[in-house]
Amino acid sequence: MTASCNSSTVYSAKDFKSEVKPVWCPGCGDYAVLSSITKAFADLGLKPHETSVVSGIGCSSRIPAYTNTYGFHSIHGRALAVGQGLKLARPDLTVLVAGGDGDGFSIGGNHFLHACRRNVDLTYIVMDNRVYGMTKGQPSPTTESDWDASAMAPPGGTGMTPFHPLAIALAAGANFVARGFSGDPNGTAQIIAEAIKYPGFSFVAIMSPCITFREEQREWKEMVRPAVVEATTDSAQAARRLMTDDGFNIGVLYRGNRQSYGKEAKVTSTAAALEAEFAL
Repeated sequence: MTASCNSSTVYSAKDFKSEVKPVWCPGCGDYAVLSSITKAFADLGLKPHETSVVSGIGCSSRIPAYTNTYGFHSIHGRALAVGQGLKLARPDLTVLVAGGDGDGFSIGGNHFLHACRRNVDLTYIVMDNRVYGMTKGQPSPTTESDWDASAMAPPGGTGMTPFHPLAIALAAGANFVARGFSGDPNGTAQIIAEAIKYPGFSFVAIMSPCITFREEQREWKEMVRPAVVEATTDSAQAARRLMTDDGFNIGVLYRGNRQSYGKEAKVTSTAAALEAEFAL
């Protein structure tokens, strides 16, 4: 990390970017998401040495290398396990976990469910392009059931119902649920900043086109629009909205009121205390 750790220093978005040059494909939405993340960090007045970015495997999971913070590039699907452990061990750090739809909802799906349920105070960003880009274009959990434009996809599509990340996050207990779009970097930065500030597990799904394997996603910029309703604190109302949502409404959907796990869990630090808990 090259940035100064002087407590009086005011950091800009540029200070949160590392000297490593991103190697995403031209036109990848993840470039804009990286800019949104660093802008959110700066807007919140965070310090690089008090911030950590954790990821798994995939195109979007390269994020830690491109940020000038503490970072951990973990194994496939396990970023949330690492991020939760870090936040519970170091509650003073701001922890952001980043990944893609394959890493987060396929091999990492079980961790996603229980991270929402556990409600540790961190922010999880998933850059969703509905395809496995790093491994050359296979359908992901969020791919439309009839998509067969790639030679990697089954003829006629997978025939499977796409995974619905926001609905799953809400049902599993996430305390903050939102959707952003990489084509709106300033708006996405605002959503990320709000997610970081909000207590508990914050989930932000970001539509991030992969025009290399899904060129039709260029059209997303004409399809997205700000949600016409305000965020709700009522999970049932949020669920009803999601069930009629076409996937292109962006903004904050839900703000819950659950206490975050780290604050409500008992911390047992002595052998005697542990023995007392398990005494018959």
